[in-house]
Amino acid sequence: MKSLNMLWSCTAEELAVRCRTSAARDIKTVTSRTKHEGLSFLAITLADYGKVIQKWLNRGLVDPSEASSFKKGKGSHTGLPAFLSGFLGRVFDPASGALLDQPDIECIYAVRQLTLMFSKIALPEVTRNGQLVSSPVKRSSTGANRSIVVSPNRERAALSEYVQIEHDVRASDARIGPEEIQDFTRMSEMLFSELFSHLDLDIQHEQLVPQHGPGVVADRLSSNEKWDLRSWPARLQSVMPAGEYLFPNWRWFAREGSDLNIVEPGQEQPVRVVVVPKTLKTPRVIAIEPTAMMFAQKAIFGKILDLIQEDDFLHQVVGFKDQEPNRLLAQKGSYDGSLATLDLSEASDRVSNQLVRAMTLNYPHLYEAVQGSRSRKADVPGHGVIRLSKFASMGSALCFPFEAFVFLTLIFLGIERELDAPLSRKEIVRLFSEQVRVFGDDLIVPRKHVLSVINELELFGAKVNIGKSFWTGRFRESCGREYYDGTDVSITKVRQVLPTSRQDANGVISAVKFRNRAYWAGLWQTAKWMDDYLGKLLKAYPTVAPTSPLLGRESALGYEFLRLDPFNHSPLIKGYKVVAKPPPDHLEGSGALLKCLSKDPPIDIDLANAGFMKIREIPLDAESVDDEHLERSGRPKRVSIKLGWSSPY
Repeated sequence: MKSLNMLWSCTAEELAVRCRTSAARDIKTVTSRTKHEGLSFLAITLADYGKVIQKWLNRGLVDPSEASSFKKGKGSHTGLPAFLSGFLGRVFDPASGALLDQPDIECIYAVRQLTLMFSKIALPEVTRNGQLVSSPVKRSSTGANRSIVVSPNRERAALSEYVQIEHDVRASDARIGPEEIQDFTRMSEMLFSELFSHLDLDIQHEQLVPQHGPGVVADRLSSNEKWDLRSWPARLQSVMPAGEYLFPNWRWFAREGSDLNIVEPGQEQPVRVVVVPKTLKTPRVIAIEPTAMMFAQKAIFGKILDLIQEDDFLHQVVGFKDQEPNRLLAQKGSYDGSLATLDLSEASDRVSNQLVRAMTLNYPHLYEAVQGSRSRKADVPGHGVIRLSKFASMGSALCFPFEAFVFLTLIFLGIERELDAPLSRKEIVRLFSEQVRVFGDDLIVPRKHVLSVINELELFGAKVNIGKSFWTGRFRESCGREYYDGTDVSITKVRQVLPTSRQDANGVISAVKFRNRAYWAGLWQTAKWMDDYLGKLLKAYPTVAPTSPLLGRESALGYEFLRLDPFNHSPLIKGYKVVAKPPPDHLEGSGALLKCLSKDPPIDIDLANAGFMKIREIPLDAESVDDEHLERSGRPKRVSIKLGWSSPY
């Protein structure tokens, strides 16, 4: 607690010098209020204040009623708060509360950094009389790992909201008429017909390469146990037969196929709904899919990724991996005002399966594969098993791509309604390739059409988060980056409580990452404070390059080394290296063979004399080969740090 307070004070002093003001009173306020209010002041009260200031920037005017947690400054007729007034007075007129014609962008960055610095800190909650009073860290017996505890009240509220959203989706489905669905299908066809046609053919000709991920599944199989899967939904049999996808070849199927269990729809396992931490204030609800469903979903998603890259238009307007195009457009919108950034609340949970069915109905194999791999029910703690009208919750491999397809369709429907004229694909490509972009629930749209787009999104059940959507003023936000008047004002956040011992491996790793992000953000005094803190904690804390495997301080001046490797004469330095071994997970037999063969990309060779075995290309570069993957697999259960000699670059 004390260390976080000292860290905030150091950052406040540094930014005050940069902004030519004083933070002495602000530091006293934070010290006093954290003493009485606990960590909730840093993680919740300050964060809420930062969000209010963001609204003022967007609106161009201070509203004193929105900052009731802080006292009004003396002599301020508008209610400009006394807290951080040295910074705020260079952004807003103290007399009128209006945004200055030339606000100090350095001060805008400063107030955002100082208010939102701890907004995403991962801390368990401890309450007294319903109030958050402290956030101790719960450690494993080794002290290496932290576990986040979500308060029961917040967890129950999040699960109740999940069920309520399901009711909202059903109400939206009932409200949308045949004419709206027809327009949606027409626009979807215009945008995705070529993509869906190729995908339909690839599914028909069994060109998908399924993969198992390292994450948990509803049936609680370990990472390697998934490859011995012998349960398959009957709904998928016609387009993705189990004999083709669960066995290395048909000879193995003939030998072991008797163990296969084809599950009828009524017997399918529902997704397991759980609550995970998002922020100290708000938990996140996700759905853990059964193994078979996730296996099929990842196969379809992998092919979607390949086909998107081959489409000259779609790869410009839809993103799944690269967030930089969204960020560049947000920066442009903040400078010239031509583009708006929209953020959607509960985006995944509000996408109706009715819309996904409508956009895939003309592609029978795709339709059957997508619907067959979609879980129809969810097991919600405290609410039992419920039937789902949403397409999928966060946790499904197909949630991200299909929500993007739905949102892109609705964006262009909104633009079309604003223009009051039907659009052709040629017009869309020519006019909007550099003005529209979708990355999950982060949307970029032309500012002149933004209200029509919002109306269309909400007509079809989406919920626009007005607090994080920007189209007036000069502030824009997308994909984790914020811009004001073309200048990057993104901040550096503390993600975990500062460690108090070397045994707290996760804490040490997080602290080193924060130090280095602060350094490259120009917060050099903050980085120096972290260097002093970590230097007392660690036996070795060297200066390293960003690419080094060691935990150390990064510097624009390069790295240090103490000796040369006796064999290859490369530089070596002593420091801590992260050790995270996958858990033991033995795999043999047909499952082991299937795992070895299931590597991207597939080679289209018909080996009739080899029992129709699926031969797939296996990368042979040394870094991609894991020679223990049949003995150890999955996400490490614990992380530790080990002192030793290694490369500083």
